[in-house]
Amino acid sequence: MHHTTLGRTGLRVSVAGLGTGGFSRLGLKTGKTEEEAARLIHEAVGLGVNFIDTAPAYGTEGVVGRALKTIPRDKVVVATKAAVQRDGKWWTPQRVVESLDNSLKLMGTDYVDVFNLHGVEAKQYDYALGTLAPALLDQQQKGKIRHIGITENPIVDFTNEMLKRAVNDPVWEVYMVGFHMMHQGARNNVFPATREKGIGTLLMFAVRSIFADPPRVAREMRELAAKGLVEKSLGETDDPLGFLVHPGGAANMTEAAYRFVRHEPGVDIVLFGTGDAPAHQRRVAAQAAAAGGRPREASEAVRSSDGDRARFAFRAGKVTGLPIGERPKFCSVMRGLDPRIHVFLAATQ
Repeated sequence: MHHTTLGRTGLRVSVAGLGTGGFSRLGLKTGKTEEEAARLIHEAVGLGVNFIDTAPAYGTEGVVGRALKTIPRDKVVVATKAAVQRDGKWWTPQRVVESLDNSLKLMGTDYVDVFNLHGVEAKQYDYALGTLAPALLDQQQKGKIRHIGITENPIVDFTNEMLKRAVNDPVWEVYMVGFHMMHQGARNNVFPATREKGIGTLLMFAVRSIFADPPRVAREMRELAAKGLVEKSLGETDDPLGFLVHPGGAANMTEAAYRFVRHEPGVDIVLFGTGDAPAHQRRVAAQAAAAGGRPREASEAVRSSDGDRARFAFRAGKVTGLPIGERPKFCSVMRGLDPRIHVFLAATQ
């Protein structure tokens, strides 16, 4: 497992992070016990994952607490969250602090490494900054929070409006960002600023259900092709992303999706979720394959990923900023020297 530094926080983190929310919630949504779910955390740590993301809304903080009873606290980096608004009612600073305290109690720890305000929309940002952030800074001074972050809600804010505002305020040391092959606005909207300012990034939604739904991918591509946003041929096939899966590259579409985001400049941690051990192993293996296990493998993975991006960019036409049919000059990619060439395929989730 490769590790990186989470922005200016200085935290050394695995490039793959265990997300405990989503559809699976460590298997709790499908009938697993908390003990069984905690074993998945142990397995992830055993595979080299040291970043764990949770939230009160996920109902998994207690599971994280079970796991932490037998994992040295300094061996993992734990992030949790608190809401800004629920059911139309603003959360007061007192309620946010109460949420923090309850999270610490459930997890059996006296501090959290990253504390995020959860799913903040642009219209909620002023309140988050002006009313809640001072309370978080106070808790940071007390040692309950090591680093303060904020997460967007890409379901409604697909142009990253909230994070584009937040980048001007130094209280936020970590962002959680939605980004994947079919939702790439953060490349221009977020990552240049986070890289410049040393803001750590947690990537959510790397693998979405759309990638397991070839008919839907084909429909999206046909619509994009009709608008002239991608090469016409991508709208004329039932498997427009199939060229990303090939010997020496991704073994399947899930791995292709991980490869795509793993080598995106500005991405620190790619979060993944799971509900059973075999899926757990596959997702970690997919991330490991995306990164490469040894230095030589890593360079080959980068070359393969960037080569695929180059092919994708050529075929994506105007969305890449290239006129359709104009072959891009990607010779540096073939040598693995330019990881900045990517696809701008602007489709929704």
